[in-house]
Amino acid sequence: MLKSDVEPQHLVGYILRQREELKNYIKMHKDFQTSLEPLKVGVAPPVVKMMGKASAIAGVGPMAAVAGTISQLSLNFLLNQKAKYVIVDNGGDVALKTNQDVVMGLYAGESSLSGKIGFKIKHNKTPMGICTSSGTVGHSISFGRADSVTVFASEASTADALATSIANHATGDVDGEIVENCLGKAEEFREYFRGVLVVVGEAAGTVGKIPNLVETEKKVVLGDLFDVY
Repeated sequence: MLKSDVEPQHLVGYILRQREELKNYIKMHKDFQTSLEPLKVGVAPPVVKMMGKASAIAGVGPMAAVAGTISQLSLNFLLNQKAKYVIVDNGGDVALKTNQDVVMGLYAGESSLSGKIGFKIKHNKTPMGICTSSGTVGHSISFGRADSVTVFASEASTADALATSIANHATGDVDGEIVENCLGKAEEFREYFRGVLVVVGEAAGTVGKIPNLVETEKKVVLGDLFDVY
């Protein structure tokens, strides 16, 4: 999903080129696609370098950052076209910069919080990445069972990788314990994010500073979870 105040001319072609460059790199470096740990990246296209940097920060495989990286690159592309308002949502991994307040809803699987609360993102001159990982929703690899781990960071690529890393530690016997384990892992990355929200069942917790939470009646369709104020 894309929302912007400028016509996204050539954006589709740009994204396709990034995907093609990533595919070509993987053909030559097959472990880049399968590794669950960071890999050293030498001469490589920007999409690969951005994924490699994010994975090195979070201690996960580079593909953990692919969705957030595509969102981030798309945002940068539109900002270079003088856009003042951009939201790029790549399957729940969001890169944005807004000149008006926006509410982004939370989807956390079967948790009672899912679709009932949202984050009020205030207009800001600084871009932001907002990415969510889950062990109960979607097809991404996760070794934990969090309903959602949402990370707010300066770049979506970093937020994506960190969300995966933190969600991998969603282990324990009861929901509250699982949340605490995730928050403990998140503390290791404090210099790289603005805030983290973890939801497991009826338990939730935060680290750092997250946007203000507001009530919302929006439900599960991610593309419909944005309201502009």
